[in-house]
Amino acid sequence: MPTILTRPVLAAALSAALVLPAALPVAASARSAGAERTLKMVDTDNDGTIDLAEAQAAAGKVFDSAEKDKDGTVDAKELKGRLSKKDLKAADTDADGTLDRKEYLALVEQRFKAADPDNDGKLDAKELKTPAGRSLLQLLK
Repeated sequence: MPTILTRPVLAAALSAALVLPAALPVAASARSAGAERTLKMVDTDNDGTIDLAEAQAAAGKVFDSAEKDKDGTVDAKELKGRLSKKDLKAADTDADGTLDRKEYLALVEQRFKAADPDNDGKLDAKELKTPAGRSLLQLLK
């Protein structure tokens, strides 16, 4: 009986081992393409990098488009998953449950600096593909 159960399990494991590696590059490639696309959108001086001014300009546009009720702030609903509740609370310096433009741009600056480990003031495609870079990109698109 163990032999009968072992063969299907072994076959399933071998199938997964063959299929899974082929699927992984697709997800990584999609993330990479998203970072490249956002870099091109945000990089207004076309130097192949994003500086803090470019990031904040893009974030300002995102803030303006997300701020639907025109009360000068964005809440979790308006941010549509760009921030976790924990991150929203941490960025909400006046503890009113929302982010005003100043708080949102301060968060963008914080994430920009986290994504810039070499402290050159610019983010290239490689830096944008890191977890810190992807975290920033969520606020820019």
